[in-house]
Amino acid sequence: MVEVGPGGGALTKYLLKLPGINFKAVEIDDEKVSYLQNTFPALKDKIIHQSFLDIDPPFDEPFTVVGNFPYNISTQILFKILDWKEMVQCAIGMFQKEVAQRIAATEGSKVYGVTSVLVQAYFDVQYLFDVSEQSFVPPPKVKSGVIRLLPKKQRPDIKSDKDFSNLVKTAFQQRRKTLRNACKNLFSPEALQQEIFNKRAEQLSVNDFAQLSFQLL
Repeated sequence: MVEVGPGGGALTKYLLKLPGINFKAVEIDDEKVSYLQNTFPALKDKIIHQSFLDIDPPFDEPFTVVGNFPYNISTQILFKILDWKEMVQCAIGMFQKEVAQRIAATEGSKVYGVTSVLVQAYFDVQYLFDVSEQSFVPPPKVKSGVIRLLPKKQRPDIKSDKDFSNLVKTAFQQRRKTLRNACKNLFSPEALQQEIFNKRAEQLSVNDFAQLSFQLL
């Protein structure tokens, strides 16, 4: 298990008590690293003193990612987890509420977008609960939400990760346009005549995008 951004150890003190866990924590802040080492002797040699965005996978076997993710880089953390999707067996994280809702959103929702589709192609997403501002000292100006990602037992077939990502990002770049207009450079004129291209990106399911990826030029 790897914890992202343990800070003052609010979560860490409980995670360290879990039996039989090979645990590591990733913290970039010098003062917090010193505090953690002094406060939790069990963390000796278990702290990776770097940015989570810069590290290689912390284990050679499947692992779980947990954390109260720093909100300014939470989406980047999510994409890092996607890069490690073959090794991450579970991820549980706290995000700003709007970001958590976006990740968990389904087609037809106003907040359904690139992050929703790219994450849900590989993971089942469950929005677990809200976290009030009053749970923090000092209270932030935003609400928070905790979500859990579990690898899909059956991933949709896609042409390739790169093609799929490019299609989804292009489709949502101009989300008010129909797919025919937003993605006209990615498909042949013949393919663009299909009924599905009358829809906007937010109306397509993850499986719709996956199937379309095979028709890309």
